[in-house]
Amino acid sequence: MSIGKHDRDGYAGEPTQTTERPVFDATITPHRSLGRNGFRIVMTLVCLASIVSSIPFVVLGAWPVAGFFGLDILALFIAFKVNFNAARAFERIVVTPLEVLLRKVSHHGTEAIWRSNPAWTKLERERDEDYGLMGLSLVSRGRSVSVAAALSPQEREGFADALGAALASARRGTDFSTA
Repeated sequence: MSIGKHDRDGYAGEPTQTTERPVFDATITPHRSLGRNGFRIVMTLVCLASIVSSIPFVVLGAWPVAGFFGLDILALFIAFKVNFNAARAFERIVVTPLEVLLRKVSHHGTEAIWRSNPAWTKLERERDEDYGLMGLSLVSRGRSVSVAAALSPQEREGFADALGAALASARRGTDFSTA
């Protein structure tokens, strides 16, 4: 997961006044261990292995086997494509002294926005004895929304500490002496 990337495009509510300056601004994106170059290398190696493996079958007259190798390559390509499309989803959380803004964008581009006053927003943690922090939710006035689901329990713990500190700072208000 990536925490701390800033997504400036598409966010119409950029802070302009001192009281709206973000106390906390984080974007969470799903982690993918295989990048575009790694994908090209894997697909090239799979294609080469399939071609080399299908040559004896073609020579022996069992040419339909080569087609099944091609179907395997196609299935692998489609699986990677679906995985890369799912990686486009992200969550952006911005905490200012006046507002908590959660913007969730799915891999389809569907956007959901949740707004709340930081004075009324509480961070709820769901813990498991064996695995650590399993769930994190923002709760305000009876409404609850899950956050940081894409993070591992250890990453979620650090994120929860930072977000909790930001909410506490926002509740205290703006310090104009540092502005």
